[in-house]
Amino acid sequence: MRFDVVTIFPRMIDAGLSEGVVSRGLVAGLIDLQVHDLREFTTDRHRTVDDVPYGGGPGMVMKPEPLLKAVERIRAVRGTPDVVIVTSPQGQAFTQRQAERFARLQHVALLCGRYEGMDERVLALVRAAGIDTEEVSIGDYVLSGGELPALVIVDAVSRLIPGVVGDEQSVVDESFARGLLDYPQYTRPAEYGGLPVPDVLLSGHHADVRRWRKKMALQRTLERRPELLESAGLDEEERALLEDIRKERS
Repeated sequence: MRFDVVTIFPRMIDAGLSEGVVSRGLVAGLIDLQVHDLREFTTDRHRTVDDVPYGGGPGMVMKPEPLLKAVERIRAVRGTPDVVIVTSPQGQAFTQRQAERFARLQHVALLCGRYEGMDERVLALVRAAGIDTEEVSIGDYVLSGGELPALVIVDAVSRLIPGVVGDEQSVVDESFARGLLDYPQYTRPAEYGGLPVPDVLLSGHHADVRRWRKKMALQRTLERRPELLESAGLDEEERALLEDIRKERS
């Protein structure tokens, strides 16, 4: 999997990738990621990447020329990306399904927004060059820049690449993999602070444990994120368990 990240703060990306699962994927050669300093694609001595917005208003807008030159360089040196992602509060909400879709691609480029955002012509001209584009948001809040969202996207996508996560079954079973929140987890000791581990997890009955976990995942999702159930791929047993939970609640 190949990633290219364009930013005015390369060290933020480098620091975020220096530890953990993605770092191991980079060392193992499963992930090929390059960070590009946007200021290297400017032409003035001040290395200017932003300017005042047309029409007035507060803040600054990222200029189109450096961003498009960065995309052109990536295309020439690293190959044409399958998609260019712009991190933006105006983008589509990032989900596990989106991460899975990106993980099926070979090459993803990310442009990190800053200030009041990018000149709108950036996306239009990248599309005109025959490259798919997407605006992606990681949540309904405002950050100081797109570097943290870019790291979130790289992390979520990278862990879906075979071999990056040591225990691949944990990726299959984790939250949102099937559209549900995860069930509660416990480890040793069996009792702590006066709170015991549920008896079923100590019983050794695998079928009972599996059923309990399914029920707890459904119950937690119903309580915290009920909208997820509308599109979750529930099996027959889960649908029956969900009906039982709803009856118990009523």
